[in-house]
Amino acid sequence: MTAASLLEVDGLVTTFSTPGGSLRAVDGVSLRVGRGETVCIAGESGCGKSVTALSLMGLLPDAATVTAGAIRVGGVDVLGLPPERRRALCGRTLAMVFQEPMTALNPVQTIGRQIAEVFAIHRTAGRREARAKALALLREVQIPDAQRRYDEYPHQMSGGMQQRVMIAMALANRPELLIADEPTTALDVTTQAQVLQLMRRLQRELGTGILFVTHDLALVAQIADRVVVMVGGRVVEEGGVVAVLERPAHPYTAGLLAARPRPGQTRRGGHRLSVIPGTVPSPLDRVEGCGYQARCPRVQARCRVEAPALAPVAPAHAAACHFPQGGA
Repeated sequence: MTAASLLEVDGLVTTFSTPGGSLRAVDGVSLRVGRGETVCIAGESGCGKSVTALSLMGLLPDAATVTAGAIRVGGVDVLGLPPERRRALCGRTLAMVFQEPMTALNPVQTIGRQIAEVFAIHRTAGRREARAKALALLREVQIPDAQRRYDEYPHQMSGGMQQRVMIAMALANRPELLIADEPTTALDVTTQAQVLQLMRRLQRELGTGILFVTHDLALVAQIADRVVVMVGGRVVEEGGVVAVLERPAHPYTAGLLAARPRPGQTRRGGHRLSVIPGTVPSPLDRVEGCGYQARCPRVQARCRVEAPALAPVAPAHAAACHFPQGGA
């Protein structure tokens, strides 16, 4: 791990126990996040993006377990820490912005109390100082009339304001690494742009590394330094955002990019939207060979018997495909 690295994940495997058997939601994921860097995990619903994020935070449900791999934050082996020490990292060294602020925020506590609680849990401020710091955070995330908003409840705020509160809570103790799990999904386009601008500004000021989980490749193009593409719980492509989005090497990445709507495509006489054929296989079904073979336009005999490893296709650009294209 380089000196500038904040997060290093190697071979992460997260397994769910289900009535139908053991399910690998995350299957050997490896990634890095550096200081001041934004890395996006991209892919369709069910590919393992959010489970990867929750695995890093230690917030998995009871049915899920990290069964293999390593997670190091600032060089510290997180999985080897006692539970109390790992909890102490959350909110200080690393923090998370959740996808749905309305369900993440406590509906029966005021906004101010919920932010102040972050300082109390980590003992970084007394009661009076916590209030002052909470008000400062509300102003920092550009919530107007912070004094009044401090005593309001989540339902009294719009979705965009709620998400700003979530960001304030995550940044309260100035974490080195911020994990954002689709934080703009439920927001309108204007509010989405404001939240992204806020995160970029705070990142510049604090030097925070960001791991951003999204299914929206347009967002990836706006904010990412590097992108990690997942399908079926595995990383199938990774590299610099320009290289991956302009010269996709894996057919899944190429399919995602081709499926983006473009002006004129849906008008009378325009082209039909491209789609990735087939359906996502059940994660309970163990497929021999490449996990994408049933939907891949480039599939060949080798793909059905041998799972491809993630390998370089160009400098700082890798893909898990026997027959990559566009990486050169």
